[in-house]
Order: sequence, then C-alpha cells, then structure tokens
Amino acid sequence: MATDQPQSFKNHARFVAPYHFVILPILAVNLLWSLYQLVKAPSWPTVLAVLMAFAFVGTALFARLFALTVQDRVIRLEMRLRLERLLPADLKARILDLSPDQFISLRFAGDAELPALVREALDKNLTNRSEIKGKIRDWQADHLRA
Repeated sequence: MATDQPQSFKNHARFVAPYHFVILPILAVNLLWSLYQLVKAPSWPTVLAVLMAFAFVGTALFARLFALTVQDRVIRLEMRLRLERLLPADLKARILDLSPDQFISLRFAGDAELPALVREALDKNLTNRSEIKGKIRDWQADHLRA
C-alpha cells in the first residue's frame, strides 16, 4: 500500500475504505433496520431477519479478527528472527519474555534503536502498544498489513 506521506506513529493505523466505510456501515444499517422492523411488527420473519443481520455483522467482524490474529502471529515470528539477529546475548535470552503486544509494537523500530527499546520494554514491563510505539524515533513503515 504505497502512500505519498511517510508512515509514522500518528498515521500508521490502516483503514480499508471498502471494509471500514462501506461494508461495515451497510451491515450496521441492516442490523438497525432489522431491529426496528422486529420492534414494529414482531414475527418469525423479523426475528429471522435480526438473527441474519447479527450473523452478517459477526461474520464481517470475525473475518477481520481472524486475519489480524494471523498477522500478529507472523509479526511475532518475524520479530523473533529479527531479534535473534540484532540483540546482544543478555537480551537474546529474554526474547520469549516479550508479550505479543510488545512484539507487535516493536516491529516499527529501526535496527539501531531496537535493542534499547526491547530492554526498556522488558525492564519497565511496558505493554501498552501506544506507549511503546510512541518511544520509536526511527519509524520503519509497514504497508503490508491486514
């Protein structure tokens, strides 16, 4: 996903316009309309319509959640390999102490600053993704995200 503006902590969130701004709103309107119809005229067809609307919303949300979960697993694997290559011996022994949130947040850090950030995240038990990302100075863009 190429962009004219360099990626940074402030603009790294990814929105997929067709998903976030078309599909989800349509599904939400459908759910609200089905609920309205159920309240207005309760019947088996309106109950079924509400159930289907919930199923559609659930399918869309779980599809996104499943993709993000797989992405997070790949990020953890990539980061373990990267950390094995970059960290000093004392920190290599602590790689498995990193939480998933720490792995995911640290992926944006440049190679030069990564060891110090890993040490800080582990020593201070930093687990908040935004806090860790906010400490990154040499932001490495990641445009291939789900």
